[in-house]
Amino acid sequence: MRRISVRQTGLAALAVLGAWAFPAAAQTPVKGGTLAGIVQPEPPILMLALNQQGPTIYVAGKIYQSLLTYEFDLKPRPVLAKSWTMSPDGLAYTFDLQENVKWHDGKPFTAGDVVFSVDVFLRKMHPRARVTIDRYIASVTALSPVKVEFKLKEPFGPFLSLFEVSTLPMVPKHVYDGTDFATNPANQTPIGTGPFKFKEWRKGSHIHLVRNEEYWKPGMPYLDELYFRVIPDAASRGVAFERGDVQVLRGGDVDNVDIRRLRGISGVETTTKGWEMYSPLSFMMMNMRKPPFDNLKVRQAAMHALDKSFIQRTIFFGLAKVANGPIASTTLFHDASIKPYAFDVALAKKLAAESGVDLSKTPVKILAFPYGAQWDRLTEYVKQALEQVGFKVSIEPTDAGGWAKRVGDWDFDISFNFTYQYGDPALGVARHYLSSNIVKGSPFANNQGYSNPKVDDLLRQAASAVKAEDRAKLYAEAQRILVEEVANGYLVELEFPTLWRSNVKNLVQTAIGLNESFEDVWIAK
Repeated sequence: MRRISVRQTGLAALAVLGAWAFPAAAQTPVKGGTLAGIVQPEPPILMLALNQQGPTIYVAGKIYQSLLTYEFDLKPRPVLAKSWTMSPDGLAYTFDLQENVKWHDGKPFTAGDVVFSVDVFLRKMHPRARVTIDRYIASVTALSPVKVEFKLKEPFGPFLSLFEVSTLPMVPKHVYDGTDFATNPANQTPIGTGPFKFKEWRKGSHIHLVRNEEYWKPGMPYLDELYFRVIPDAASRGVAFERGDVQVLRGGDVDNVDIRRLRGISGVETTTKGWEMYSPLSFMMMNMRKPPFDNLKVRQAAMHALDKSFIQRTIFFGLAKVANGPIASTTLFHDASIKPYAFDVALAKKLAAESGVDLSKTPVKILAFPYGAQWDRLTEYVKQALEQVGFKVSIEPTDAGGWAKRVGDWDFDISFNFTYQYGDPALGVARHYLSSNIVKGSPFANNQGYSNPKVDDLLRQAASAVKAEDRAKLYAEAQRILVEEVANGYLVELEFPTLWRSNVKNLVQTAIGLNESFEDVWIAK
């Protein structure tokens, strides 16, 4: 086995001791205080291993932890693992775990929990991670209470990028082993190892977390408590920030039209950092299992009917970039040479006619995407644009839980999504297109029902290839096919600014931004 070097991982020497060296701060952190943010929309559940919608990750990222987190440049940083080694052939990784870590109920966290989490719970229940676990992880073994070994079936270059908290969250074996994971009562009162413990959830009002007094990092967290307010109306969320009722706004909490005004408030800071791991890309899903979207020319007509530049400028107020395919421009192996579908109503009508489908007799419903006013505007715009080329369209409203269930059950004609890329196409992109991931139960799988054996093969080869140039060639070919076949309707890459009051310190420090644990966030007096 060889130890990953400081240069390779970006780890400081203190990382071996389970600490992390930050640049010296101008002020000394002080303990105490309450930080309030917004959870929007209200999540259906906080059990992170069962649900990975954005609002769930935001709140549950303070409760649950994984072995690693990531620098802005996506290099791994220790969390529950303090160091790790990789075998020369790339087929085995051994992690040394932090010592004296406890679950929120006081039980010790051990290598046995890592084995159970990855090899049992997540392999069965996690709609995204299980694809990678089943394909690449041969075994997970506890070598001692604080040492765990992963053996791979074949080399997998992005392996160390797997440990983002919503991808491989650690789950308490003593709570879940031998139970029905989906119905375990602990799902309603989540138990993690993080710096904050679940206290209360008043539906429609707030989620309340409190300091974990037995957190494994001495002296942390600094904050006493966290509140995540449920405020359904976007304008009211902006007012709550202006009045100081909440001190943090996450991307999507307010309408993009209000960002410029709120940025200008005295004492407000802002950044677009903290999304490097995610690089969210939005797309329109068209259910290919039934007419009219089982017809390629109909899907192509729909894409030519949409003005993506209008969507970028007017609907998202410039806080976006037109997407040219399934891989974001900020993600490895993006192919910039691929051109987006041009806005061409005449061509859209021609393709619709050539399809042989009578669109007037094949009405479609858009399942609304309940994540804010910009998505409502997008839904209305898409309805109008499709109707101009002959589609008969209606809109079905829903909430976050209803949207997730219906998309996961394939109960839609059209809907929208924006999903995270997780730094590598093998982790965040392939899940939407592998035919083996046409599975019910998650809105983040191959929900549209796309299937192409050649693309399956390209994606599998690309994930396993060792050389970057080989991976790039394979992904380039896959991207061209996915765009040509409209495997999804690619719209825009999203930009999410974070706004906060300047007395809140250490808020955005890694590539997962506000989904971090907040262990060292503090409020200046």
